[in-house]
Order: sequence, then C-alpha cells, then structure tokens
Amino acid sequence: MEVKENGQNGELSARVHVLDGPTNPMVTPLLTDLYQFTMAYAYWKAGKHQERAVFDLYFRKNPFGGEYTIFAGLEECIRFIANFKLTAEEISFIRESLPSSCEDRFYDYLRELDCSDVEVYSVSEGSVVFPKVPLLRIEGPIAVVQLLETPLVNLVNYPSLVATNAARHRFVAGKSKMLLEFGLRRAQGPDGGIGASKYCYIGGFDATSNVAAGRLFGIPLRGTHSHAFVSSFMSPDEIIDKSLRSRDGSSTCEDFVSLVQTWLSKIQWSNSLRGVFGETNQSELAAFMSYALAFPNTFLALVDTYDVIRSGIPNFCAVALALSDLGYKAVGIRLDSGDLAYLSCEARKFFLAIEKEFGISDFGKMGITASNDLNEETLDALNKQGHEVDAFGIGTNLVTCYAQAALGCVFKLVEINNQPRIKLSEDVSKVSMPCKKRCYRLYGKEGYPLVDIMTGENEPSPKVGERILCRHPFNESKRAYVVPQRVEELLKCYWPGNSGKPREDLPALKEIRERCIKQLERMRSDHMRRLNPTPYKVSVSGKLYDFIHFLWLNEAPVGELQ
Repeated sequence: MEVKENGQNGELSARVHVLDGPTNPMVTPLLTDLYQFTMAYAYWKAGKHQERAVFDLYFRKNPFGGEYTIFAGLEECIRFIANFKLTAEEISFIRESLPSSCEDRFYDYLRELDCSDVEVYSVSEGSVVFPKVPLLRIEGPIAVVQLLETPLVNLVNYPSLVATNAARHRFVAGKSKMLLEFGLRRAQGPDGGIGASKYCYIGGFDATSNVAAGRLFGIPLRGTHSHAFVSSFMSPDEIIDKSLRSRDGSSTCEDFVSLVQTWLSKIQWSNSLRGVFGETNQSELAAFMSYALAFPNTFLALVDTYDVIRSGIPNFCAVALALSDLGYKAVGIRLDSGDLAYLSCEARKFFLAIEKEFGISDFGKMGITASNDLNEETLDALNKQGHEVDAFGIGTNLVTCYAQAALGCVFKLVEINNQPRIKLSEDVSKVSMPCKKRCYRLYGKEGYPLVDIMTGENEPSPKVGERILCRHPFNESKRAYVVPQRVEELLKCYWPGNSGKPREDLPALKEIRERCIKQLERMRSDHMRRLNPTPYKVSVSGKLYDFIHFLWLNEAPVGELQ
C-alpha cells in the first residue's frame, strides 16, 4: 500500500498509509453534532485541547432479543480518520454556526487539525461481539477525539445492527439456503441501501439486487424480472425474433415459440399431469418466452402474476423444456405471494413429475426462490411447516431492521492524562468501565468461546492453562474461575497515527464475511437460538473489579439526611 508524508503544525509526522476516503462523500468532519464543536472550542479556550484522552465505543445490549452482535463498519471508520481534515469552506461554516464571541485563533487551530496524533484500537470487523466490551478504543488529544465521536458512532451503529440482522436470518434459514438481499427500494435512503447491501453480505447473505453495491464492493448480483414485465405482454404474436441458437452453437431453432407451445401441449396431456391445469395465460407465456430468448443461460421466471399452479409453473416448465432441447438449463422460479410453503411443495412435485415423465435429468431439482416481505419469523414458520424453497429474497424487514431501530452504541471517556474516569448512573447498565483496558476472549476445551474478559492495561495477559478469576462488573456474587484452552486478544491497532506502532491491515470484504461466518459457527448453540438464548458472559478481572468499585465509591457523592 502507498504511503505519504502527513504534516501537522508545520512539522513532519510519521509516514502513514494512504487510504481512500469513506464510501459516502457525505461523511466529512461536519457529519457531527454541534456540541462536538462547542466542546472543542471550550477545551481549546481552557487550554485542555491537547490533553491525552481515551474513549471507548461500545454498546450496552444485544439487539433483536438475541445474545450476540456482529461488529461492522470499521473500514469506513478508519477511512474517515485517515482523511480527517477540515476544508476552508467547512471552517467558514463552523465560524458562522458558533457564537461570534469565539476567538479567531480557534479557527486557525481547526485549520491544522488532523488525526496524526490519534490511535485507534479495534475488534476485527466481522467479529461476534458482546455488550460492554469496547469495539473501538480511540486515544488522542481530547478535542480532536471528541470531534470523531458522532461520525464513528454513526459509522458503527447501523452496519453492526444490519449485519446482525442478516446473521440472524442466515441462522434461521440454515446454511444450505441461498439468501438474497432485495432491500434497496425500501431502504432508508441511498446510503441505507448501499450500507445494507454491504453489511448483509458480511452477515452471511450471498448476493444483492443492488447494482451500485455490486460495483462498489464486488458483491454478487442477482435479479430476474418483475410483474410489470409479465403483464406488459399481450400474446406470443408480439415476439418478432423467434430464433435461438443452441448452447453449443451447432444449430439454430428458427421458431422457439412453436417449440415452447409444443412442450406446453405435451405437459398438458402427459399421464402424470393430466387435469392439473387447463389453458394457461398466453400473455404470461409470451413474457417467459421473450425473457428466455434474452437470457437463455440464466432463465428464472416470476410465476405468480396470474395463477401459480394453473399458469405460472406450467408456462415456466414449457419454456424450460424448450431450452433444454437446445442445451440450456433453466435456473428456476420465483414466488412472490401466496402460501409459500404450499406453493413451493406443489412446484417441486410438478418438477419431479416432469423429470419422471420426460426423462429430463435433474429437472426435479429446479431452483425455487421465495420473496414477499419475509423476516425471521416467516423463515422459522416455513421451516416448521415444511417447504421446498432453495433461496430467499429478503428486503424491507432486513434492511430497515424493522424489529429494532438502532443498536445504541455509546462513546465514553474512560481516561484523561492517565487518570481513569467513570460515568455513573442510577441505572447500573449505564455505568461506564473506567481506564484503558485490554480485552480477551477465553476458549474452552471444546473450542467454544466461554467468556470475554477485560483487564487493566498493565495487568498480565491471561495464559492458556492458568486459572483466571472472571467477575461480573457489577454483581459481586457472579464470578467464576476459567482455565482457558485458547486466549485471543480482541483489540488490535488499526490506526497508529504517528506512534510508529505496527498497524493491522484492513481485510477484503470477503475475508470479513468469512470471519463472521466462522465465528458464528464457533459459538455455542444455546447462545444462538432465537428464543430464550443463554447470555454470553462478559467479565472483568479481579483487579479491575476492585478498581471499578473503588472509583465508583470515590466519585459518587455521599448523601446527607436531616
């Protein structure tokens, strides 16, 4: 990867990697809340702006009633940090937005601001993560790190939520089914659509209908035609060019339409299918023939425009059999309405009957795709009923995360000038975890993760085979000794700034997806189930537990009764 010289305050700073900017050009230093700039000015005015601060970005509760989350959005965070620089126009707008009493020298300070003094440590993107454990730890001058808060939370929140939603759909659908993300038209704006396609792919989906996401990220594209295409035809007479060259190029069928109609008649009067259907919709047949002439190698038809059993499936089969005569193999059908379990089973019976009747190898294995506002519950219900669907196209409920609006990431100060800080609350779940921490995942003898543990930065690392006391951060009675068979440190340096520390490379999207799938496979099944999953244990070391409670008592005001 290229490197460049990145200067700050007129001095040459460390050589850092060149990275492209964020995918969305709207992600700039101004994509933040106003109070970040008011705080930055107040820090500067107080002479505190260069004080070294440490912030943790984490979430408090797993989404969708589950007990795991998929971390996503890291690459976009690092791209943003690597290119953080305020333009003259942006500084002018900030000047107009802040009170006129703000000193001019503050804007000179903003003009020189970048992230060369910032360090970012993070869990690897695509990892399975849990509440309270930092996803990112950001260290640097407090004013600039404060300016990073809102964009970083924004860049992690939705990606992690939708990747988790995708992983949950994959878990319910099973490994063998193809999952297609069809959500662009229902997504929350263009960025929601692009982000959904990328992060659903990380979460285990196989392809997207979103052409822009396919181009940007290399995600496989899938799509066929809509009901409008089918209903736009009136009759087979509209098909002008009826010829189709055989797949091997050795011959040409001059009248594909007649070949299809011959096959339709054969199906209608076949012994096994006699009486199943009568006259099919000829405009639908014309649409299918036209689409097959355009895409003979990838023919997949939407069969529910008029009547699935009496028209759509027999029309599809007639076209598929005509293609088979010419050496092509149709892909299958898509169902977009009705009783998907029943219709898929009936379609499979139809395909198997044709394979048996006409001796067409593997015709009974013809692909069946289902769409129509599917969600986790629908997939679960289909599994319980029994179905023959091979692929699911899922849109609205997936990309909008209909079951939960947001993950709820937070960004909390945990240390400044090497002094630990804590945020207290009457709601114990909102008490922050002070000080710079190291985070580990401890694995048991069966290979499953047992517990995530946070320790103070200077504590010895957990060792394989050594007994470690793991404590619940706030409940003194919840504690256990763990003897790990494998120890994995979770936070790695992804942006060293000018510290000279080695930096982790940002992996390709497919690698992130593979990490996600492998980590999910390593989880114990009781943590993964949809109903009443077992909570995964997140703990702190004995020393960190004692320190948290010491600091808690020290910082909490003492009440007085009179």
